[in-house]
Amino acid sequence: MIAERIMRIEVSPTMAVAAKAQKLLREGIDVVDLSVGEPDFPTPENVKEAAIEALKKDFTKYTVNVGMPELREAIARKLKNDNGLDYSPEEIIVSNGAKQSLYNAVLTLVNPGDEVIIPSPYWVSYPNMVKLAEGKVKFLEAKEENGFKITASDLESAITKKTKLFVLCNPVNPTGAKYSRKELEEIAEVVISRNIYVLSDEIYEKLSYGSAGHTSFPSLKKELKEITVLINGVSKAYSMTGWRLGYAASVTDIIKGMAKIQSHSTSNASSISQYAAIAALTDSQDAVERMRREFEKRRDLLHSKINSIRGLSAVLPEGAFYLFVNIKELFGKKYAGKEIVNSLDFSLYLLNEARVAVVPGSAFGTEGYIRISYAASVEMLEKGVERIRAAVEKLT
Repeated sequence: MIAERIMRIEVSPTMAVAAKAQKLLREGIDVVDLSVGEPDFPTPENVKEAAIEALKKDFTKYTVNVGMPELREAIARKLKNDNGLDYSPEEIIVSNGAKQSLYNAVLTLVNPGDEVIIPSPYWVSYPNMVKLAEGKVKFLEAKEENGFKITASDLESAITKKTKLFVLCNPVNPTGAKYSRKELEEIAEVVISRNIYVLSDEIYEKLSYGSAGHTSFPSLKKELKEITVLINGVSKAYSMTGWRLGYAASVTDIIKGMAKIQSHSTSNASSISQYAAIAALTDSQDAVERMRREFEKRRDLLHSKINSIRGLSAVLPEGAFYLFVNIKELFGKKYAGKEIVNSLDFSLYLLNEARVAVVPGSAFGTEGYIRISYAASVEMLEKGVERIRAAVEKLT
């Protein structure tokens, strides 16, 4: 018998949808894949050149478990210059992607039976990480009418004596919601007064739209550094998803705990990826800004077109590259005798009949929605939207 802990978790639904879409593509079927959160841009040239330099130098051996000192120093400078945060290299750990940093942090902080508050809609891996740590997940609904954001009073009312950790994703996957500085300050007052830890996932930091920039949660008050684990990485901002390079910053006791776990699981992140990440963080950021501007144009295009389809509606996202689309008006409608009852039904209908891959909202803990990624070319977005429009019009 396999371990009970494995029975408590599920395969990532986003990866499952992507796998099916890729299978159809390999079979020669024309599928518009708008399911996965992966930029379609190439990794910036300077980053690729740095990786080539690492190879030529034979920089292909183990590094220090927690990451190259030079990279951790570069991250510390980035956090200081971009976010106004003071972390020493000893308060930073580099991992095989931000996902590993998150998992290491959860295992370090959560004891069996501890409650972890997670706003929903949520990124699919958060609750499963908590389950693997034998913690208890407590979901807190972030309502559409509030821009898919929780309030400080929502959080206050959800905290109990068993609450150990609050997971904050900002900007939010899957909705693209972005918390304002004032909203974060109010949340900060709650977590400080109730003395609970915060896992602040800021992987979409650079993909922020509108006049209000990104506010890093631990930058708000000095007390937050003691109770916050800041998570970030290079995958989204620098289009380096396959390089698997993320990092965490926190007080030394927490980082040491995360380092213990990493030393017995994967050890250091790829030496070549680390070398390249130094270039990503320290060289010109022009490529990042170009991608951000292009994502903002795609956001506006997709938002306008989706809202023009009868039965679909979406809040304008302020960050990341996702549109969380309300499909509730389509429930009860049919095609070829099959009724659309939930978001999975509609997602499968789009994949099978329209050849468009999206992710059902149920994968993120919120029924009645689908997530569409606009990390795809304008051409693919327009093609996908017209296929979705035609598919919706077929429903009766």
